[in-house]
Formats: sequence, structure tokens, C-alpha cells
Amino acid sequence: MITLPAELRHALNTMMAGHREHDLARSAGELTARYRRPAHEPALRSITDVAAYAATRMPATYAAVTAALTQAAASVPDFRPATQLDVGGGTGAAIWAATAIWPSLRQLTLIERDPAVIAFGQGLAAAAAHPAVRHATWRKSAIRADLATPPADLITISYVLAEMPPDAQEAVVRWSAEHGTMVAIVEPGTPDGYARVLAARDHLIGLGRRIAAPCPHTGACPLPAGEWCHFSARLPRTALHRRLKAAELGFEDEKFSYVIATSTPANPPESRILRHPRTRKGLVTLTLCSEELLEENVSKRHGDAHRAARNAAWGDPWP
Repeated sequence: MITLPAELRHALNTMMAGHREHDLARSAGELTARYRRPAHEPALRSITDVAAYAATRMPATYAAVTAALTQAAASVPDFRPATQLDVGGGTGAAIWAATAIWPSLRQLTLIERDPAVIAFGQGLAAAAAHPAVRHATWRKSAIRADLATPPADLITISYVLAEMPPDAQEAVVRWSAEHGTMVAIVEPGTPDGYARVLAARDHLIGLGRRIAAPCPHTGACPLPAGEWCHFSARLPRTALHRRLKAAELGFEDEKFSYVIATSTPANPPESRILRHPRTRKGLVTLTLCSEELLEENVSKRHGDAHRAARNAAWGDPWP
């Protein structure tokens, strides 16, 4: 379970208090409908939309980015970023996630086109315990091929590629690879999101970057046609979150696809678990991505490996 930092939860609750719950719920429903449309239209149209987005989507974005960056940190253990550029930063979920993993971050810059979103994100950041988040710089700008910012140790691009046509997506990924030591791209865990991630992966590999996560190799994706690589991050729902989404469960599983590449040496795992492990009496079956798609049975006679397999989860490295 991935939870928001306490100061971010408190800041969200404080900023929600200025909005009627009925209005937030209506905006949340309209946002869900708009995000499902293929058109590249701005999804947030009012300050109430921004608040509804922050209440219902920021926790999920934080969870997905945290899960992805955690895997990258394991593959590049010596990475100690000082600077981060968040492209399409929204209300700042990715900077909160990155600083939780890398306290070494000291200078954070976010590119965001909507002034209402920037103001909301700055209001949340003012509550942060991490000084870099408190003093993060938001730049009001559309996402374009030349972002006109200095290079950064870490560049994050989460849930924004769908807002651009394919040629612009390629240009932004290329620019990021040329200006960032590590580039992290996170998209929804849908066939379309996976397709965007796969295209970005091809561009990054073509530029000579090493894949830190999730892929254990730089070859062609071994998944057969009709399947897509995605993972899941579980996060708790607050009572307000449940009411705004008309949900009953106290948790939410955010499905996401991602790729993280670096210009420095990386040590990815031999393979990665692509599905929930299937457990039967004395036997665990793992679906693994390596150079090819594999099924591995780990039985009790494997001793420590069997115990590890019983505790393993979808998305974990293996062994």
C-alpha cells in the first residue's frame, strides 16, 4: 500500500475545505468522462476541476510514480539526483514521489500550462517537509519539443503523453533523453498507454540509453499481440475520495505502464514478474519477462526461492 506523505494529506484536506463536496463530485464525474475521450482537449476547466483532480487523481499518480521510481532506484543504486524537471507537472505528484525516494533532490522545476493548476500545486507544496518541494519552481508553459530549461539529473513525464500527437511525443522524449541523466515515463496501464510507453522505450534505446526499469533487457518486447505490459499500485482511499468517486472499497488499484532509462550504468534484474504470482499448495508459478516470456514453477524443494516466490508480487524483480 502506497500512502501520501502526511503533510500532503493534510494540505489536500485543507484545500478541499474551500469547495462544496457536491461541486467536487460533479467535477470528478465530468473529469472521468473527459479523460476517456481521445481528443487532446484540456481536461481541467475550473478551479473546482483542479481540486477534484487533486482529490481523486493526485494520490493515484503519486502511487504509480512512486512504484516506478522505486524499481529504478533498485537498478541504479548509486544514483543521487540533485535536480528534477517534471514535464506536465500538474499539481506536483511526481516531485513529492521523487523526493520521497531520493532525499538528495535540491532543485525542482515543473512545466505546467494551467495557472490554476500551478496555484493549487504551489499551495500543496507550501506544506512540504522537504525544502526542495516547498521551494519548487513552476514554469507556465505548454509542453513542446524544446523545453528551454537546463539539463536535469531526473526528468519525469507522467500521464501527459496522451495530450500530444505522436510526433510531439517523440520530440519530447528525445529532448528529455538528451537533457536528463534519468528519464522516467509513466502512462495509464491501458493498451494505448502501453503503446505510448513502448514507442518511448524504442526512442530511448535508439539514443543509446540503458533501461533501468521495468525491462530486464533492451530487446523487443516479448509479449504477444493483444497483451500489454502494465503494473499496479495500491493506495488507500480517504472517506472524501470514496464519496467523490462513489466507491465502496477503502483502497484503489492504479494500473500503469512505464519505462525508465538512464545514460549511466544500470543493473536491471534478470527478469521481472509480469502477473500476480499463482500460488497452489507447495508451488508458486511466476510469469516472467526476460529476453522472452517465461513461466517458472517454484516449489517447496527450492527452499529459500520458494519462500521468496510466496512473498513476491506483480512487478517485482526476480530472482
